[in-house]
Amino acid sequence: MLREEKGITLVALIITIIVLIILAAVTVMSFTDSGLINTAVNGTINYANAQHEEQVVMNELYENLSDKVNAVEQALNGVYAPQP
Repeated sequence: MLREEKGITLVALIITIIVLIILAAVTVMSFTDSGLINTAVNGTINYANAQHEEQVVMNELYENLSDKVNAVEQALNGVYAPQP
């Protein structure tokens, strides 16, 4: 009499666990060895530096524009100043 087999065998279960362990090891190594984390940290630092540089340029442009606006206002005040 032959038995009907139901479910998975112990060998199939062990092979599946080994494959999952190998995949987990490869994933962990890819995060540490390839420098993925270092690349993300460097990207964050570069982004912060770029923001700072942009803010410096924007402040310089604002000061330059403010100086020109003040010069125009002074010139207009001289032209439109009330006559005594």
